[in-house]
Amino acid sequence: MPKISKAPDYQTVITTFEMTPGTCQDLLDALSDAYESFISKQPGFVGAGLHVNDAQTRIANYSQWTRREDFQAMLRTEEMRERNRKIATLCKSFEPVMYDVFETFN
Repeated sequence: MPKISKAPDYQTVITTFEMTPGTCQDLLDALSDAYESFISKQPGFVGAGLHVNDAQTRIANYSQWTRREDFQAMLRTEEMRERNRKIATLCKSFEPVMYDVFETFN
C-alpha cells in the first residue's frame, strides 16, 4: 500500500495518461494486469494506486518504490517494454515522473 510520507524512505512516481473515453477501460485493464501479474512482483515495489477522472480522459497512477533504481530496472525489462508499447497504443500520451514528497497534511 502506498504511504505518503515526507521521510526519504521511498521513490514516488506519478504517471499521467491521456486517452479517450473509448479506450479508458482498455487502458485500465492493461494497467491493472501489469500491476497484478508483473510490476507488483518486481524488487523494490512498495505499492500503487490507479485514479481515473469522471470524464474518463485521464488516468493518474501513483506508485512507490524502495529506490529510484528499482523503478528504472523494472522499466528496462523486456516484459515492461513490451507492455509499454501496448499501453502507448491505448492513450494519446503518458509520462512517468519521479517526485520527492515535500510535505503532507492530515
